Amino acid sequence: MSKSISIPAQTYTGNVRDFGSLVTFLISQLKPRGKMLTPFNIITAPIILVGGVLIVIRFWKGIGYVSNLSQEFPWGIWIGFDVVTGVAFAAGAYVLTFVVDILKFKKYEPVLRATVLNGLLAYVFYSGALLIDIGRPWNIVNPIIGNKFGFSSVMFLVAWHFLLYMICEFLEFAPAIAEWLGWWKLRKFLHAITAGAVILGITLSTLHQAGLGSLFLLARNKIHPLWYSQHIPMLFFVSSIFAGLSIVIIESSLTHRIFAHRLPKGNHGGHDEIVLGLSKGAAGTMLAYFFLKIVEIVHGQNIHLLSTPMGQWYLLEVLGFVLFPAFLFLSAIKRRSVKMAQFAAVLTALGIMLNRLNISIIAFKWDSPNHYYPSWHEVVITGAIISIELWAFRWIVNRMPVLDERHDPQEVKMNNRRH
Repeated sequence: MSKSISIPAQTYTGNVRDFGSLVTFLISQLKPRGKMLTPFNIITAPIILVGGVLIVIRFWKGIGYVSNLSQEFPWGIWIGFDVVTGVAFAAGAYVLTFVVDILKFKKYEPVLRATVLNGLLAYVFYSGALLIDIGRPWNIVNPIIGNKFGFSSVMFLVAWHFLLYMICEFLEFAPAIAEWLGWWKLRKFLHAITAGAVILGITLSTLHQAGLGSLFLLARNKIHPLWYSQHIPMLFFVSSIFAGLSIVIIESSLTHRIFAHRLPKGNHGGHDEIVLGLSKGAAGTMLAYFFLKIVEIVHGQNIHLLSTPMGQWYLLEVLGFVLFPAFLFLSAIKRRSVKMAQFAAVLTALGIMLNRLNISIIAFKWDSPNHYYPSWHEVVITGAIISIELWAFRWIVNRMPVLDERHDPQEVKMNNRRH
């Protein structure tokens, strides 16, 4: 006999039926919840405040007042970290939707919505950061419409991939918004089109993960030979898989602990199995990536460069932050150690950060006498963007059904009567 379906009292908010009730409901949701003087708020609030002031100065006085960017180094930390690294970290959304919705591994479903939300916010905030990086922000539409780039340029393709994928991620998360508002008919429609959004989103994400690597193909004479490759697009794509999985492990572990009160009853277990299962995928793709890096060095005839200072830096990246955490993942799986898997995920995330910064900044014109170093203004603005994203994630998780799934109360009553 089938079990009846119940709705936790803490998760149901009611049905918003008209514009007036929608406004009232949204205003009520803006009220702060929980303690205000928490360590997280005390640390991030000043960063957001100072970063906001610097952003105003940037648009008022110009990009040169807050950054060390120049004609020789037009891309700095705002591109190297906010976009190139941030998009790799957001890859967990397309990887996990593929695993859950296409491969039907339903044991990972409890962390799916939080992962999609994290990916959506990452794309929104990091793509929005481009407005700060572009000298003339109003020209941000040029890559999308093909103006001054051409319809066959990589920039045109990446811009459209970004735009369309953000729409797909919003559609994937939209059922949670509909459940939050009690719009059950709209929720049914959104749930029906989710499969199409997932398939299109996975396709677009694989394309633009590789597309970001394609942006550096034209910089053959500017990037150090150990990091430059004709196969950068493929390397970016493969590394985005274990980058995304590592972030899912970190994010889900923190969410499971911080937002434990938001988890539905009976859903507190099973997280260890999710972490160890994701570790298997991360370890496999990391070993495949390591093999590709070896092939690149051998066929590129760059083995002799490993004895140079830049070669030692390269070995630190590949051995210390790819091979070592891969074996840590394997050891964690064998010993069933969740903490070891979480530590390996942190090392993996740091390795992805190092790789993307190496390609876009550190190994870019490495032999130039006047190298680029980010100003403290750039660092604070980046910290402010990340902090605002975390505040948005916390606000949404504390209000919307991100860690659970709500059901139409009318259908629940009917099902309970049947059973």
